[in-house]
Amino acid sequence: MTESAAPGEDFIPAGLAALGIEADETDLAVMAAFHGLIWAPLTELLALETEGVAPERCPDLSKAPEG
Repeated sequence: MTESAAPGEDFIPAGLAALGIEADETDLAVMAAFHGLIWAPLTELLALETEGVAPERCPDLSKAPEG
């Protein structure tokens, strides 16, 4: 597991316990693997500076963004 994925080991079991969901070692391993795949790209996406980008009005989601 990568260094950027380490926080998942802290919050995944605690979050499941808070919701009353029981997870065995296999469940936790699958969730940790998924977290390891998405955590770095997700934090990179959240760090994008979009303040200067105007939203596209009435986008056609079947096409690439305009402009």
